Amino acid sequence: MSIDRIVMAFAGAVVLVTVALALFAGIQWVLWITGLVGLNMLQAAFTGFCPLAIILKKAGARPGQAFA
Repeated sequence: MSIDRIVMAFAGAVVLVTVALALFAGIQWVLWITGLVGLNMLQAAFTGFCPLAIILKKAGARPGQAFA
């Protein structure tokens, strides 16, 4: 799996888990994490900078198109 797909899968998983925690467990503060993930995705679309992509690249994951 490429870095791009790993980053998208990780972001999607974090969003789903935090929304589920807010809805079903009543832990409202985790929605801040959802917002931060969305903000990071937005800035990465414009700047190409993603901390997770840097970590994955150093770990040896295969580069994709977005974070080459």
